[in-house]
Amino acid sequence: MSNAGVGVGRGRTHILVFPYPAQGHLIPLLDLTDQLVRRDLTVTILVTPKNVPILNSLLSRHPSTSIQTLVLPFPSHPSLPLGVENMKDAPEGSFRPMMLTLNKLYHPILHWFHSHPSPPVAIISDFFLGWTHHLACQLGIPRIVFYTSGAVNLSVTNFLWRDLPKRDDPNDPNFPFSFPKVPNSPIYPWWQLTPIYRSYVQGDPDSEFIRDGFLANLASWGIVFNSFNELEGVYLNHIREELGHHRIWAVGPLLPPDDDPSSERGGSNSVGAGDVMSWLDKCEDHTVVYVCFGSQVVLSNEQMEALAAALEISRCRFVWCVKEASGGSTASTGGASGVVPSGFEERVGGRGLVIRGWAPQVLILRHRAVGAFLTHCGWNSVLEALVAGVPMLAWPMGADQFINARLLVEEKGMAVKLCEGRQVTPNSTELAKTIAESVGDQAKSMRVRAMETRQAALHAIKQGGTSFKDLDELVNELNGLKFNIKSRAK
Repeated sequence: MSNAGVGVGRGRTHILVFPYPAQGHLIPLLDLTDQLVRRDLTVTILVTPKNVPILNSLLSRHPSTSIQTLVLPFPSHPSLPLGVENMKDAPEGSFRPMMLTLNKLYHPILHWFHSHPSPPVAIISDFFLGWTHHLACQLGIPRIVFYTSGAVNLSVTNFLWRDLPKRDDPNDPNFPFSFPKVPNSPIYPWWQLTPIYRSYVQGDPDSEFIRDGFLANLASWGIVFNSFNELEGVYLNHIREELGHHRIWAVGPLLPPDDDPSSERGGSNSVGAGDVMSWLDKCEDHTVVYVCFGSQVVLSNEQMEALAAALEISRCRFVWCVKEASGGSTASTGGASGVVPSGFEERVGGRGLVIRGWAPQVLILRHRAVGAFLTHCGWNSVLEALVAGVPMLAWPMGADQFINARLLVEEKGMAVKLCEGRQVTPNSTELAKTIAESVGDQAKSMRVRAMETRQAALHAIKQGGTSFKDLDELVNELNGLKFNIKSRAK
């Protein structure tokens, strides 16, 4: 099942890349892998069997001597349905069991490493795989953390996992948490802190393992961010000061290989990319609102009805990517959630396009017709919007999204906050007004700021840009490990 170890490029630095099996984590780490291979590294990618197809595009672009696969059986967990190996197919709330069960790959990786004729000199793994730091220590090689969220998020979560703050009132969901040591001194209510941390404070029995993983991330040899200095320089510098070293690289925004946004990025859909582009081609510039909440979020039917009504009332053109319930996600009534209201598509006629499943998001955002993006503020979506120069309407749902939304709305002025949280149902009339304004004259200043950030992002990844230089420095460090691992690894 694995071709790792066969024909590894002689003389080239060999590293092991281990992504977390969720689309928003897999895709950017594979984009980083593509960049590393183009800089003459040899990479082995660790995946489980059902995640192999997502590698096809990457593997087809590189010879087998440059990029290999290590396919290990997915470990079972009582909370995960049989056959589920990716978060997009898992029931809601599966992040914790997925993190726990992947730890069972520790010894299979150890065995593979010791039996390999030319083993890796370093491990690059997702931040949800903190235990790989201990694995790397046992192997005597450095581990580098790959963060699919921004430096602003790590600045906040560092404080949580190290200092373990608690609420004065354990029953107050709005108890404010301040972060005076973090740049710009943000304040968040308890309910907006990462649910993984809230579970730990509330005594979840599995959370000690998870906390250990996050602390292991901080102890790891280096950190790579899918971000760029012009967006998060103050937070990147803060992390360097906090950790006491400069092995912190911002190499983003990581884009589809060869800047080809039409490449397959993660799933099937009800409307082909060509049809979506043809529909957008008929629209005027900056008149379309794109609506998408990522690969994980399923709206309740009440939220679906409110959003549909708002889109209808707004009279705006729109593309709405809908994720319907799967893997046990249901509405409070017991029926399937994420259902488009009956008759909605007929009523909006040719003014709106509904896509069920995976949307060609990069293509959509870069189309001249798109003027605003209604988003959950997941980090990948944020970066894709920034690269496209599209202002955002923020409806953060969980995880790092509240932190991302604050960065966009309060610090960068590239987004407007709609509402917050998984449980809230917005007022349709108010939402319709904000949607309409997002593609009207009122949004011109926000669009200017978005375009300025777009230029900064594109400059960062060009030769001579900050992210280009950081990627080169990362590769130079990795190449140096071949000759003197022990003196470099801590």
